[in-house]
Amino acid sequence: MTQPGDHDSASDGGGEAAGLRKIIHVDMDAFFASVEQRDNPALRGKPVAVGGASGRGVVAAASYEARRFGVRSAMPSVTAKRLCPDLVFCKSRFDVYREVSGQIRAIFRDYTDLVEPLSLDEAYLDVTEDRHNLGSATRIAQAIRRRIRKDTRLTASAGVSYNKFLAKLASDQNKPDGLCVIRPGEGAAFVAGLPVSRFHGVGPKGAEKMKRLGIATGADLAERDLPFLRAHFGSFADYLYRAARGVDLREVRAHRIRKSLGGERTFHEDLSAPDALREAMDNIVDIVWDRIEKGEVRGRTVTLKLKYNDFQIASRARSIPHFVSGKTEFAAIGHALLAEMMPLPRPIRLMGLTLSKLEGVEEAKTRGQDRQLDLL
Repeated sequence: MTQPGDHDSASDGGGEAAGLRKIIHVDMDAFFASVEQRDNPALRGKPVAVGGASGRGVVAAASYEARRFGVRSAMPSVTAKRLCPDLVFCKSRFDVYREVSGQIRAIFRDYTDLVEPLSLDEAYLDVTEDRHNLGSATRIAQAIRRRIRKDTRLTASAGVSYNKFLAKLASDQNKPDGLCVIRPGEGAAFVAGLPVSRFHGVGPKGAEKMKRLGIATGADLAERDLPFLRAHFGSFADYLYRAARGVDLREVRAHRIRKSLGGERTFHEDLSAPDALREAMDNIVDIVWDRIEKGEVRGRTVTLKLKYNDFQIASRARSIPHFVSGKTEFAAIGHALLAEMMPLPRPIRLMGLTLSKLEGVEEAKTRGQDRQLDLL
């Protein structure tokens, strides 16, 4: 693994000859909270949480100062306040976050057209083609981070590697305001030394289950064969098997025609109390509706997904004859679906909400002309 300033990049050492891609994952540092601290100098250096401060509130994002006290996103506000009595709550301003996100994506697209946004604050970039002849993916990542700091007065962390899985792991390695490079030939060794809790999709309960099975690191996971993993983790096993070996064949998809648009949260602590579940729903509605507005789509079907603490998944959907009229109706349907599933048989570790049967704005205008709208 190389560090910032080293000569190498994900493509050096024969990467291109081997047909490997050069992938960057950029992740803004505590994005929502950092925007609040940027715009209000009185908040700088203080523990900040974005979200509701009321008894039923939920933390949507936390500054690094707050994270040192154990404050995390999706945590009930009362718990966060107990952990950090000096925590300052800020009401979310998604219009501002969207505007800043647009600035950041414009920077990305100056370096490559192959940009796959994951949310307002993170994206994959395929920079196999060195548009500005900077010489390496590492130098491209450094240039992007400098531009973000200059244009937005915010910091970003970046991971550089030869596939998406490794690039995302790398971006989290030296946060905040860090850069990490995993070169060809280093992926399996890098993953082997990580705790399984660092794998995307493996939450606290999943890590505990793995610990009971004698799996604590990527190396432990790589020692288990596929039948063993399937027996214990079902459909998640194939992902785990590949990830333990640093393998990911997914391409950066810059133009995706979405059949659905949604979001989900894995909770730091399992949820079962009705008030906590309803507040989690409100938080997810905020996140997903922001994506719906950004994508300029409309849809007719809302689906609620719950993952229980034993990893079993339950879902319920509702379709309506008209397009969901707005955030209020979207939230009402989500809460109605949740109410239909309560009382829950077990606590949940994840909740997700999706809008499907989508139609984009431009697609609606050109219906019948055999045209599809690419939705990012």
